[in-house]
Amino acid sequence: MRGKIPIHLIAIGLMAMLVGYVSSGWAQTKPAGGEKPANNLETVHEKLKAETKSIVTKYMELTDTEAKNFWPVYEDYQKDLQKINERLQAMLQSYAADYGSKSLTDEKAKKLLDEWIALEQDEVKQRKAFAPKVLKALPAKKAARYLQIENEYRLLIRYDLAATVPLAQ
Repeated sequence: MRGKIPIHLIAIGLMAMLVGYVSSGWAQTKPAGGEKPANNLETVHEKLKAETKSIVTKYMELTDTEAKNFWPVYEDYQKDLQKINERLQAMLQSYAADYGSKSLTDEKAKKLLDEWIALEQDEVKQRKAFAPKVLKALPAKKAARYLQIENEYRLLIRYDLAATVPLAQ
C-alpha cells in the first residue's frame, strides 16, 4: 500500500508522544518555568492529528461529494478514538508509575489487565459501529481503503507499544 511509510512515521510520532509522556513516570522531571507537560503533549497531538488527516486526504482521493460525506464521520470516529487513546495513556501512566517504583503487585497487574481487555473490547465495538457509517459515506472500495489505512495505523501503534513498554516484573 502506498501509505505505509507516512502512516508508520505518524505512528512513531504518536508512540514517541505517548511513551515519552508515560516514561516521565520512569524519570520524574518537572518542566522548566512552571510549564505544564500537557501543553507540549497537546501541541504534539494536534500536529499528529493534522498530519494523519493530511495522509488520509492524500490516499483517499475523495471527490467533493465524498469528502462532504466522509469528513464529519472521520472526525466523529477520531474523537471516539481519542477517548480510547486517553484511556490507554492513563493505563500506561499507571503502569509506568508502578514499574518505576517497583510497586506492581499482583492485584494492580490484574486491574491493568482487566482495563486493557476492556479497552480492546471497546475499540472493537467502536470499529463495528463506525464501519457502516463509512460505508454509507463512501463507495465500498474507498470505505475499505480508509478502514485499511486506519487499521494499519492502529496496528503500528500497538506494535510500537509492544516494543517499547517493558514487561511486568
